[in-house]
Amino acid sequence: MLNRLQESDIKLLRVFYAVASCNGFTAAEPVLRMQRPNISAAIKKLEERLDLVLCHRGRGGFQMTKEGEVVFQETKRIFNAFDNFVFNLKSLHDDYSGHITLVLMSGLPLSMHLAVSKAVKSTMKKFDDIHVNIQTRLYNEVEHVALSGECHLVVSTYDMVKPESVTFHPVGISCAGRLYCAPTHPLAKYRDTPLPPDVKIEDYPAIGISGLSSANYIEEDRRLAIQTFSDSFDAAMSAIMTGEYISLLPDYIAKEQGASLGLVPIAQGSLFNFEHDLFVMNGKNTRLNPVLRHCIKELSYFIGESQK
Repeated sequence: MLNRLQESDIKLLRVFYAVASCNGFTAAEPVLRMQRPNISAAIKKLEERLDLVLCHRGRGGFQMTKEGEVVFQETKRIFNAFDNFVFNLKSLHDDYSGHITLVLMSGLPLSMHLAVSKAVKSTMKKFDDIHVNIQTRLYNEVEHVALSGECHLVVSTYDMVKPESVTFHPVGISCAGRLYCAPTHPLAKYRDTPLPPDVKIEDYPAIGISGLSSANYIEEDRRLAIQTFSDSFDAAMSAIMTGEYISLLPDYIAKEQGASLGLVPIAQGSLFNFEHDLFVMNGKNTRLNPVLRHCIKELSYFIGESQK
């Protein structure tokens, strides 16, 4: 079993990372510029080094094992951090080339994704030899990735107490939301009217969002009855559509994804309203060189324009 990484292990991990990213050996050939037998041999050697089966390959096609999924995610973290290290090192010599990693909170609306694309294009046009790796993370992971060195910048809402170890660049817009239920839920009949005094919101099971401040679930003398948690607003929407739960959702999710499902804002959308500010975030250990400063400026501009 592997006790210490060697240079040869890094090379094997890069092969596995490419195969897992491409979802197959054949698809990874042009990326790695290796023939399939050599790729297969590298994966087999890595499995021997780790004493783990990372993937199955055969007539059923390529499929990662549970252990392979873990190794893939950890490998992604290693290479992100390594690319960021190289980029930061170059910037000390006023060499603004290489890869930067931009993480988006999962579930952001399409309009913001398009705005991010424009900001990235603008940055790559201004700095010729820059490549941008865009990834997504769950709401409860964004603070960690900003701090860990896995990425340079994070675009996310944030409603917790802001840690001093993270720098927050306000975008100037906020994401509003409220309490929703499915059309089959007992509270759906109060879509256009306030809740009667004898109807208690505490009597209805609710879904919480992992990482969201608990203050969102309290409104004056009302408190949501959180029974379980989802790791994203998208997952919470799926739970809502069972007809068994109510949950907070940003209005953009209800509009863009939930409109066809008939999501119902409870009591005219007047319950548990929230507004979460959107930020571009980075860890204090991230060196904001001209590339990153320009990217932050462009992200703020294009995201702001997209919401007008």
